[in-house]
Amino acid sequence: MNSKNVLNSTLDTRNSELPSGFTLIELAVVLFLMALIAGLSAIFFGNTLPSAKLTATGRELSATIRQARSLAQLKGTSQTVLVNLDTRRYGIEGRSTKSIPPEIGMKLLDPLLGEVQGGTYRILFEATGGIEGATIDLWNRNRSLRIVTDPVLGTVTLKQ
Repeated sequence: MNSKNVLNSTLDTRNSELPSGFTLIELAVVLFLMALIAGLSAIFFGNTLPSAKLTATGRELSATIRQARSLAQLKGTSQTVLVNLDTRRYGIEGRSTKSIPPEIGMKLLDPLLGEVQGGTYRILFEATGGIEGATIDLWNRNRSLRIVTDPVLGTVTLKQ
C-alpha cells in the first residue's frame, strides 16, 4: 500500500468518526434553559408593570396640577383641577380629562374636611399662585405615592 492510499484511508476514518449535529440531551438542555430564562423574565416584568403604571399615573396627575397652577398665573384667572372619585377621572376644568387605572387606589385628604371618599373634589389655583387643595394618595398592591400640595407656596410634590 502506498503512502497516498494510507493517507486517504486515515482521513476517511477520521471524518466518519466525527459526530454530526447535536444529541437529544444537548437539545433538551438548551430548550430547558431557554424556557427557564423566559419564565423568569415574565415574572420580573409582570411585577414591574403595576409599579410603572402607578408611577406614571402619579406623574401625570401631579403634572396636571402643576399645569393648572401655571395657567392660573399666566392668564391671571383662577383655575380648577377636578378629581371625580366616583368615575375615577381628573383634569383641568374646561379641558380634557384623564382616567385613573382601575388597579390603582386613590383617596384625598382635605385639610378642613378630612378624608374625601366620593364625589367631585376641586383643587383651586388662584392667579397669585396660591392653592386650595388636598393631599392625594395613590396606591397599588406593592407600593404607594403621595401628591402633596403646599397652600402657601403653591408647589406640588410627588413623594414615593
